[in-house]
Amino acid sequence: MVSGEFHKMHGLGNDFVIIDARAHPLDMPPARARHIADRKLGIGCDQLILLGASDIADVAMRIFNPDGGEVEACGNASRCVVALLKQDLQIETKGGLISGTLSGNDVTVEMGEAKFDWQAIPLAFAMDSASMPLGWEELESPMAVNIGNPHAVFFVDAVDPIDLERLGPIIEHDAVFPERVNVNVASIDGHEIHLTVWERGAGLTGACGTGACATGVAAIRQGKVKSPVIVHQSGGTLIIEWAPGQPVIMTGSATYVFTGQADWDDFG
Repeated sequence: MVSGEFHKMHGLGNDFVIIDARAHPLDMPPARARHIADRKLGIGCDQLILLGASDIADVAMRIFNPDGGEVEACGNASRCVVALLKQDLQIETKGGLISGTLSGNDVTVEMGEAKFDWQAIPLAFAMDSASMPLGWEELESPMAVNIGNPHAVFFVDAVDPIDLERLGPIIEHDAVFPERVNVNVASIDGHEIHLTVWERGAGLTGACGTGACATGVAAIRQGKVKSPVIVHQSGGTLIIEWAPGQPVIMTGSATYVFTGQADWDDFG
């Protein structure tokens, strides 16, 4: 029997099962991750977070989507890990090193530098990532940016009329994105952004930290807003700061929900 403690947390409603496996490493094949994330047959979460030892940071963080696939970065989860461990942290992820700092009741996370080169997104072939010459019905000419994971950002007059639940998976799986993509649809109101995100491997989400970062960066880079910018999602609000050549900085809440025990063998 392989049993252990887990923690349930959320960042703006984007919820996580966090397992601290630093002392006792835990295998996490895709089937086990899927079963843990299942909201009817498992514990239930938007992402499963597995913490481990790191040789280059305070802790290593692995991130699994509900489909069992492992992804590179998650801003909301990064804030939750800092809040859970109750200390400033360097976090090793597949998308690079992330720095997290306790900031009163919030957590500020330095997400690393945004990448814009088509190969770094990655895209299937060379093109202008600042305004991709592509469109999917009313969603056209996105900016592509990598914030530890790939994002396409569309600016529209109003977010609500866009059927992202239908268009999101079409864009996510388009062949132009060889590692799939997170789809961000945003409108700008003065110096604030309203954002909806279709998250790669997870679906429509009430909050996506890296999506807020990518959208904030895209809006600042295009001169639509100035840094810092407030990004509103249905789950809540994040503050994004960025300047060219500098890391992306995100500040927002992280909420502890409950803890529990589980026999991980029960999940495959």
